Amino acid sequence: MASEWREVTIEEIAEYVAMGPFGSSIKVETFVDDGIPVISGQHLQGQRLNDEVGYNFISEEHANRLARANVQRGDVIFTHAGNIGQVAYIPRESKFVRYIISQRQFYLRPNQKVACPEFIVAFFKTPEGRHKLLANASQVGVPSIARPVSYLRTIELSLPPLSEQRAIAHILGTLDDKIELNRRMSATLEAMARALFKAWLIDFEPVRAKAEDRATGLPPHLAALFPDRLVETEHGEVPEGWQSVRLPEVFEVNPTRALKKDLPAPYLDMANMPTKGHAPDEVAQRPFGSGMRFTNGDTLVARITPCLENGKTAFVDFLQDGQIGWGSTEYIVLRPKAPWPEEAGYLLARDQRFRDFAIQGMTGTSGRQRVPASALNHFQFVSPTPQVLLALGSAVKPWFARSSAAVREARTLAALRDTLLPKLISGELRIKDAETFLDRVL
Repeated sequence: MASEWREVTIEEIAEYVAMGPFGSSIKVETFVDDGIPVISGQHLQGQRLNDEVGYNFISEEHANRLARANVQRGDVIFTHAGNIGQVAYIPRESKFVRYIISQRQFYLRPNQKVACPEFIVAFFKTPEGRHKLLANASQVGVPSIARPVSYLRTIELSLPPLSEQRAIAHILGTLDDKIELNRRMSATLEAMARALFKAWLIDFEPVRAKAEDRATGLPPHLAALFPDRLVETEHGEVPEGWQSVRLPEVFEVNPTRALKKDLPAPYLDMANMPTKGHAPDEVAQRPFGSGMRFTNGDTLVARITPCLENGKTAFVDFLQDGQIGWGSTEYIVLRPKAPWPEEAGYLLARDQRFRDFAIQGMTGTSGRQRVPASALNHFQFVSPTPQVLLALGSAVKPWFARSSAAVREARTLAALRDTLLPKLISGELRIKDAETFLDRVL
């Protein structure tokens, strides 16, 4: 390690270390519509405080009475009970200037003349830093770090000069920014597909616009595909010429897929099923035992509580051509029949009306309820003309492809960041080498 790096304790580089408030100090009845935001564990899932997640608020007067729990930009927040090991800093561009930490959190206010918060967080994200943070933890009952404030002060780390800390933070931040950009791009593209599906096939917006002699907002060749009036049926108003159908008429439910016993194949477990977005977190290789089988173009829906209510749903586009994957017996597999585009299975499964229908069809004992696949046979919706379905597929397929590409790139960058992180924090990899490597990658 370079000679200018020095061993320090957190005590030596901290201006302040303090606990969050007592549990009785912040209750649901103390929340207000606007005021000082309260940080929870869901805000600490990355390197930086996640301001995209909604907050509960307490009044300024209440926050003033909890002065020791007030945090600001540059502070590093830790979780000491429950989901222990979470750590993130409040960035300079945070949404709010002032926050309150919750009762399961504590924080470090570093002396920024000697230590930058980004570097401290990066240290605690390394295997070494995480091990040191959790070395004083108990897993009995609710996991917790014993004497978190006094213990944190004793933790040692190797600290480079401030300029090098900032350079390391810049490299890691560049990767984090690119990962976040890809995540947002993927979410935006999927949101566009879901909005189009809902507008065309659920709310019939182009049809309503034409019926009311309004502009559809579509190019003429697409607007011409939609009828200009709604007709009354036993199932409510539907566009003229469109048919009310039950799910099995236009979707295969749990179609047959052949996979030999003990043959290694891509395996998706319930833990890695996404609650938001169509792409699973991770797919492993595992010898086939017993479970639902799927291939590219299928949609997977968790059918058991609480996974169904939580929205665990995935679109399968991560296999090789002709490859069969498998997963939990608690999945329902949906496959659209032509001319329905494959992506429509996922878009339908994310629709609130479909999810409400599935949840209402759950049976079984409390805590182990699940929806039988046969219950979905009664789900009814409107099927448009083949021309509309082909136009829908032409629009959403490129969006899904780009969304999936962004997810894959984000995972590659995350793996790169996780590889560079301990090498940079330990000084094993020098800044110039890391910058050169990063330029080649990006």
